[in-house]
Amino acid sequence: MFPFGKKPEPATVDAENNAPQKKSWTKTMMPVFACGSGLFSDGYINNVIGSVNTILTRQYGAIYTESSAHQSVASIAFAGIVVGQLAFGFLSDHWSRANSLTLSTIILIVFTALATGSYWKDPAGMFSMLTAWRFFVGVGIGGEYPAGSVGAAESTGELKAGTRHRWFILFTNTMINGGFVIGAFMPCELLFTAKMKYTYLHAPVVIASGTSNLEVMWRCALGVGVIFPLVLLYLRFKLEEPEDFKENHTPYLLVFKFYGFRLFCVSLIWFLYNFSVYAFGIYSSTILSGIYGKDAPLSQIFGWNTVINLFYLPGSILGAFISDWIGPKRALAFGVLAQALVGFIMAGVYANISKNIAAFAIVYGIFLSLGEIGPGNNIGLLAAKTCATGVRGRYYGIAAAVGKIGAFVGTWVFPLISKAGGNNTESAQYPFWVASSLCVLSAIITLTLVPTVGQETISNEDERFRAYLESMGWDTTQLGLGSSNKTETIVIENTDKK
Repeated sequence: MFPFGKKPEPATVDAENNAPQKKSWTKTMMPVFACGSGLFSDGYINNVIGSVNTILTRQYGAIYTESSAHQSVASIAFAGIVVGQLAFGFLSDHWSRANSLTLSTIILIVFTALATGSYWKDPAGMFSMLTAWRFFVGVGIGGEYPAGSVGAAESTGELKAGTRHRWFILFTNTMINGGFVIGAFMPCELLFTAKMKYTYLHAPVVIASGTSNLEVMWRCALGVGVIFPLVLLYLRFKLEEPEDFKENHTPYLLVFKFYGFRLFCVSLIWFLYNFSVYAFGIYSSTILSGIYGKDAPLSQIFGWNTVINLFYLPGSILGAFISDWIGPKRALAFGVLAQALVGFIMAGVYANISKNIAAFAIVYGIFLSLGEIGPGNNIGLLAAKTCATGVRGRYYGIAAAVGKIGAFVGTWVFPLISKAGGNNTESAQYPFWVASSLCVLSAIITLTLVPTVGQETISNEDERFRAYLESMGWDTTQLGLGSSNKTETIVIENTDKK
């Protein structure tokens, strides 16, 4: 780690000797991967906890379901993520994008390992220990958003115009969705392994019914979350600062006047999206358990849960190209409107469609997939590219933190919405009515209040913000926005990198 606030001495060189060297595609792409791909851990850790909740319910019964841990274990990480997003948003602007990423990765590794090994002499104490470690896991995940996504967005500026949005999305939101899929698949795989170990061919199948098997399953499912950030740590140590990043002093009042309303709109859309998407992800196995019945084999519940989560990926991958073709703003609006339509239809025919689990899984998967084409792919991109470089970490961190507050609220409100239904059918319908209505609201906000984002938005936004600051009498040499090349002699510290 490097000291806080330490800046290299400016060096003066001739413009001819300072001509930028063309990088290979691999070298240009590596910072985007190293910055953004850590969000895989966010998807995995936040999704696998839904299955872990189901396993703990089977293992401890009423001891777990009647305790506060039943909701806290799943939701407490979101509180930690909010803390991490705000803290690392500040650090990534004032200290270092690269070092902030490395620090968040170390926190994630340490506390995921501690959560895996949570132990106390009685179940209640163990639940409290698991909840505490999960909070700090959230802090580590939170650091990935402002430092990682912002670094990835700035690094895409060196890629070919016309492809920048898709690469940002593929290495951020698609990584989260990959984590979702593996988070759903891993308990299923562990269950299969337990079945192969403890049963004989042609013998009656008893799937991980012993509490010791369940204990191994949920601990292994959490422990796998250590592996990916551990592998990524090597790349983080070698990571250099994005070309667009420079340390700066920030005129906070002017920033608020210039970006306050825009930040509010982006944050509100993120809140509305996360309110439903994380709740649906965490409680999808619970929804399936409700369809199958409380005594259904875990293999069926986890298997169909994996199928449903697979639909995140085609939506994210196809949506990455759509964002380049029609722009993030239109792609977001199209995605949420299409998702609202499917959600309303699904809620209306739920009584019939839930009788066919395959049909339910496909329609539910399409509903989730459309969410990825819309805000899943584009809300982070909008947050990363609708502000100037010098304030991007904090701007993104605040928007992402509001989004995670939405996720936290959603995980607590989602069960209450379901309970408001008078019977099993209405209890399942209500969340889809609410989520679809919020999708329509998100579309309205996006189309009317969110700016259009193009391939050159980052550099254009820097110029726009610089002009505003200069019109307000601010010395822009104090802010990390670069400067135009007006003379043959260039100060490296203040050079725009194209």
